[in-house]
Amino acid sequence: MTEKVIADHTLMHGSIFVLLKRFVEGTHDYSTWVGLLEKAGVETPSYQMQEMYPTDDLFAIVLQASELMDVSVYDLMEQFGEFMVPDLLMVYKKYIDPDWRTYQMLLNTEEAMHGAVRREDPRTTPPILVVTKQEHNRLIVDYYSKRRMSGVAVGIIRGIARYYGESDLVKVTRLSKPDDERVQILVDFDFSKPQ
Repeated sequence: MTEKVIADHTLMHGSIFVLLKRFVEGTHDYSTWVGLLEKAGVETPSYQMQEMYPTDDLFAIVLQASELMDVSVYDLMEQFGEFMVPDLLMVYKKYIDPDWRTYQMLLNTEEAMHGAVRREDPRTTPPILVVTKQEHNRLIVDYYSKRRMSGVAVGIIRGIARYYGESDLVKVTRLSKPDDERVQILVDFDFSKPQ
């Protein structure tokens, strides 16, 4: 008899913790990471990619990091989201069409990448993204997550544009309060500029 795995928003995939550690070490150093864990009261000495950890631990670390870096939690999450993109695209490369750019990537993220995440590890609960074409050069991204981490989503969108060398063609605007469960993100593309 197989045990049914129930999605749990109070737990988060270890890969996010591993990438957060890389982000902190990349902007500061290893001792800063250790200090953040101590200040946050987190007792996990090292995070493993395929394990699950309390979401509250992530928020405790992020809160301490935002104080250290003197930025809002939202801004820190946005920076972290942008930082994660190269690693995420490498991990999920087999689900990505090599001809895609930012526009196509956003249209296909929910099905291609989040769908793959859910299939590969049913314990995971990535946010739900509903991406709607509003015009030929505009997308509306509806982000749904009980974790309320829209800063990461905005950062990932900006990071994808940077990854594809399209930062100057893509404008990202959050239309909702950053800590809502449902956040709308407007993404405008200036296709008139040469690529």
